[in-house]
Amino acid sequence: MFKDRLQAAQLLAERLLRYRGQSPLILAIPRGAVPMGVVLAQQLAGELDVVLVHKLCAPFQPELAIGAIDESGHASLAPHAASVGATPTWITAEKNRQLEVLRQRRRHYSPLRPPATIADRVVIVVDDGLATGATMAAALTAIRRSKPARLVCATPVASPEALAQVQPLVDETVCLSVPPLFQAVGQFYENFPQVSDNEVAQCLQQPGLFNVLPDQSVKTSASRNKAAAASLAASKG
Repeated sequence: MFKDRLQAAQLLAERLLRYRGQSPLILAIPRGAVPMGVVLAQQLAGELDVVLVHKLCAPFQPELAIGAIDESGHASLAPHAASVGATPTWITAEKNRQLEVLRQRRRHYSPLRPPATIADRVVIVVDDGLATGATMAAALTAIRRSKPARLVCATPVASPEALAQVQPLVDETVCLSVPPLFQAVGQFYENFPQVSDNEVAQCLQQPGLFNVLPDQSVKTSASRNKAAAASLAASKG
C-alpha cells in the first residue's frame, strides 16, 4: 500500500537513479501519473512531457476498456471488443471521440511547444498503476515508433496480466508491486484523488522540467545573446 502518488514516485525514482545524467525523457500518462512525472523529472534531472493515449470504451460500459488510441490516431483493440457489443461502426465513432479528447488535451497541456523529441533518448514512461495494461501498451507502441535509444516502463503497481502484456514492449520494466488479486489501481493507495486537466497543465509549466539537450542549450543561449544584443542596439538607436 502506497501513501499517495508522490510517495510511490519517490520509490520509483530510487530504482531509476542510474539514468540520472543521461537526460532521460519522462513521459507521464495523464492524468494521474503527471504529478509522479514531476518527481521523476526532478530526481533524475530529466525532461517532462505527457504521452497522450486514451482508452476506447465499450458500448454502455464506459469503465470497460476495449482498446486504446494514441494522438496520432493509431488504435489497438482488445480481443474481447466484439464480445461486449463493439461493432465496427461503434469502434470508428469511439476512435473519433477519443482522438478529439486527446487533441483537446494536447492544446490545453502544452499549447506553446511541440511534444518532446523521443528519438535516440532514454525514455521512461510512467503510470500510477496498470490494471489491464491496455493504455500503457498503446503508449509504449506509439513511443517505440519514434525510435528511443532505451524504453522503460515504470509503475508502482500492476496486475500480473498487465505486466505480462507490457514487458515484451520495453527494454526494462520497473514495477514495485505485482499483487495477485487486483481490482482497481486506487485500492493500492491510501490517498488517491482525481487529478484535473488544470493540475496537469500546471505541472507541465513548472520551471526547470523542460531541460533541453546540451547542443540545444548552446543554440538557445546563442539565440538569447543575439536577441539581447539586438534589443540593446535598438534602445541606443
